[in-house]
Amino acid sequence: MSRQARWTLVAVAAVVVVALLSCQALMRTATKLYPQRYKPQGDPSELKATFAGPDEQRAHLAVKLTRLASGFEQPTTLAFVPGERDTALVLQKTGALKWFDPATGDGGDVVAVNVNTASEQGLLGLAFHPRFVENRRFFLNYTTEKDGKDISRVEEWSAGPAPLRSAQVKPVRVVLEVEQPYANHNGGHLAFGPDGRLYVGFGDGGFKNDPDKAGQNLGTWLGKLLRLDVDAVEHGRGYSVPADNPFVSRAGARPEVWAYGLRNPWRYAFAPDGRLVVADVGQDAWEEVGFAAKGDNLGWSVREGRHCFEPREACATAGLREPFFEYGHDEGQSVTGGVVVTGARVPALAGKYVFGDFILGKLWALDLPGDGDALVQPASLGKWPVLPVSFALDEAGDLYVLDFAGAVLRVDPP
Repeated sequence: MSRQARWTLVAVAAVVVVALLSCQALMRTATKLYPQRYKPQGDPSELKATFAGPDEQRAHLAVKLTRLASGFEQPTTLAFVPGERDTALVLQKTGALKWFDPATGDGGDVVAVNVNTASEQGLLGLAFHPRFVENRRFFLNYTTEKDGKDISRVEEWSAGPAPLRSAQVKPVRVVLEVEQPYANHNGGHLAFGPDGRLYVGFGDGGFKNDPDKAGQNLGTWLGKLLRLDVDAVEHGRGYSVPADNPFVSRAGARPEVWAYGLRNPWRYAFAPDGRLVVADVGQDAWEEVGFAAKGDNLGWSVREGRHCFEPREACATAGLREPFFEYGHDEGQSVTGGVVVTGARVPALAGKYVFGDFILGKLWALDLPGDGDALVQPASLGKWPVLPVSFALDEAGDLYVLDFAGAVLRVDPP
């Protein structure tokens, strides 16, 4: 090859690289600038349920929503403080951690965290250590900036011995950090399992169509559920890897990974029988809810729900874990994962998994299926003028809904 030809190839390659980098930069900017204006459908002052579309044909369960507190700014997570029946915590996307008393509606500030708030970034997840009453440890998941890059950070915090509403809280250590290539699909949820391990959920990194192919790549934490031992540290990390994680011995795989093939796991929870239930937000057409067991591949971006995504036809499905419920964008647009109700306040909901659709304010309840891949159909609790961003149980096992429009709602008998 002549010198001129070589220089021509180098020049062409440079142009291609610059074009690709410019394209990625434009996509990053687009996700940060894309307006996130969510508004409940209907009159929020009238908490009444309606039934439309497929919900008209489903079984109906009558409930009432009781507003206990309001005025929160873009709340993302609700959690009841273990051992403190009169205190719940609310995370705000903007970085504030608030407390409120469900009985009186009183509330106040706990602490503020420095976060990025573009698109789906912010203060996103909280989990209390299983022995919080004794050790006063809790964990936060939030997006921030480090060395000029957007990152998700999982961080351990401690609370003083006083009731949490008045305790001094402070960060203790960074558990892990991961760079976020885009400002959406950051995941952000945290939950401790019955095994005492911390489960960390990250989306595929963002934009659309999984451009970095993170969902099926075991070499990245993006598009994954991670399982960590936060009671021990090793190799300079803020955690240790449980020896029974599924990919600890696989070359090229991150040993922290528990399950993969996720687009944006917006809320997951452990059922009383120990199974992990995950809601994964879809893209073009399908929202899904399913189980995520050790080593499971939930399919993204090969599939969206039970349907081929890339390629659009004849995609490989061997070894993929099927969701047990999916719904199309004709009846919702963004699934919010829920919890299994263990309390007796609403007898019709006892033992049922309750979840919803963030955009349309729909709530559903279903009996969790066995371990097979059969689809199940939920009962409808109606469409409400709220934006259900998260669900929570109090110490009695009764159900609460967090409204992204700024309110905490309790689910009561009709």
